[in-house]
Amino acid sequence: MKVAADLVAFSARIGHEFSKPELLVEAVTHASISSANRSDNQRLEFLGDRILGLVMAEALLNADTSANEGTLAPRFNALVRKETCADVAREIDLGAVLKLGRSEMISGGRRKLALLGDAMEAVIAAVYLDAGFEAARDFILRSWGERINAVDEDARDPKSSLQEWAQARKMPPPVYKLLRREGADHAPMFTIAAILDSGQQAEAKAPSKRQAEQAAARALLSKVDQND
Repeated sequence: MKVAADLVAFSARIGHEFSKPELLVEAVTHASISSANRSDNQRLEFLGDRILGLVMAEALLNADTSANEGTLAPRFNALVRKETCADVAREIDLGAVLKLGRSEMISGGRRKLALLGDAMEAVIAAVYLDAGFEAARDFILRSWGERINAVDEDARDPKSSLQEWAQARKMPPPVYKLLRREGADHAPMFTIAAILDSGQQAEAKAPSKRQAEQAAARALLSKVDQND
């Protein structure tokens, strides 16, 4: 099978030469451009999610042999969540090789968190089906890199932590208020405030509402912790 130059360059970028390049083609094909003769990456994404979970569970157990399930679970969630997959996808410039329909291209699909995260999992599955579990594990560990050792910094969901902080002080849950939406439709930027019943608040800006809420919660947590 003749492979496009961008996919050859991508293979070199991730350190895996595909013996079955059709797997990589499938992994980067979004449903918006699939057809009867061209499979999209949804099935591979399903498989890749499970492979990623196994590799990360094993890596966390090896990294901290004394940690219990309650400690490991938030670390695991931080490493496999869609935002982390999308961050890794951006680092390897996966968006540049995604095969998208016209509507997705116009709406900025190459930068969308969900599309990047799903495609990242699909690429993991493609490596696994092409060369086996060891190759997939090596690819994942190489791609996630220091995130595994530094995961404690990002293990707790800041929105949950802020809500727990408020509940411990008999406050109602924090409120998240959209202050501004800027930028074009294909590249939006949201500014959101996290507000406590006490009036304390913090703002943050991010490409998605969820990311902005998380960042605002993290900023407010830092502020209230300093005042405690």
